[in-house]
Amino acid sequence: MKIYRRYLAREVSGGILLVLGGFLALFGFFDMIAEVKNVGEGSYQLHHAMAYVALRMPGRVYELMPIAVLIGTLYSLSTLARHSEITVLRASGLSTRKLLSGLFQVAAVFALLTFLIGEVVAPPCERAAQQLRLSAKGDVVGQDLNSGLWVKDERRFINVQTVLPDTRLRGIRIYDFDQSAKLRSVTDAAEGAYVPPASWRLSGVVQTVLHGERAEVVKLPDLEWHSALNPDILAVLMVSPERMSLLHLSSYTKHLAENAQKTQRYDIALWKKVVYPLAALVMVALALPFGYTHNRVGGVSLKIFSGVMTGVFFHMLNGLFSNLGAINSWSPVLSAVAPSALFMLAAVGLIWWVERR
Repeated sequence: MKIYRRYLAREVSGGILLVLGGFLALFGFFDMIAEVKNVGEGSYQLHHAMAYVALRMPGRVYELMPIAVLIGTLYSLSTLARHSEITVLRASGLSTRKLLSGLFQVAAVFALLTFLIGEVVAPPCERAAQQLRLSAKGDVVGQDLNSGLWVKDERRFINVQTVLPDTRLRGIRIYDFDQSAKLRSVTDAAEGAYVPPASWRLSGVVQTVLHGERAEVVKLPDLEWHSALNPDILAVLMVSPERMSLLHLSSYTKHLAENAQKTQRYDIALWKKVVYPLAALVMVALALPFGYTHNRVGGVSLKIFSGVMTGVFFHMLNGLFSNLGAINSWSPVLSAVAPSALFMLAAVGLIWWVERR
């Protein structure tokens, strides 16, 4: 690697890590303040809150990385421009294409890091954080309906009143229909525990079997129930789609599709997981035009403020397109790619404008 590329990589990487560290400290502080009010609920204590906030940090890294790349690159390039180092490099024959290529190499490392954190580190940490919080507070996994959780599994409709943090089920009711959509049986169980690879051990079972106009009630101490429902699917209740891994998103989307249920939200989240790490490349391209301006006094602070506002706008636009895509049934690929594509077009336009000056 040429000397200028090593120097550029060191300066930009240092700026990005500095900004990322500052953001993590800030968000960690606010997360801790938000959690303090829950201390005292059940057995939830201060050390639980601190562990919860710490376990959520990888997810914060994943969310904040593009913004940190933008602001860190802006800061580094502005500092280099203020010291006339960018001017010296350009006077020595360094073209915009070569400078952008050097920045892309740095951004590619952070894009890969973002992908690995989003796939390998953040999902299990997020799940562990939610389980820790729920267990300590003595809560159960929250449901959107007063009647509990509803899941469709082939020709069965399953209602679960309570999902415990260890994925045990309480208050289970299973409605089983035949091919002509006639109710065949209703099974009630007090509790269910998952038995790998694909079954549940139900206890306290009362089964009502319909035979035409006659009903037969059978009571069983326990029953083995085979179902596509598994802890990975239940874990969706504790982890938002944006913080799930591609494997879990793909598995749950397939489950929804097989049961003729809407998959739009999870399709968008899946494509965002693919596209989001590439935002680091977009951000360095967006920061480059600011490096060509060399205001010696008062320029850096204004550029940093512009970077913060641009990063916030990107974050808001990312969420906006996801919500609009889910509401209006837009193409998942379009909903995921549009924000990064718009910012890349803006970066190309700014670079062209700076080059023309």
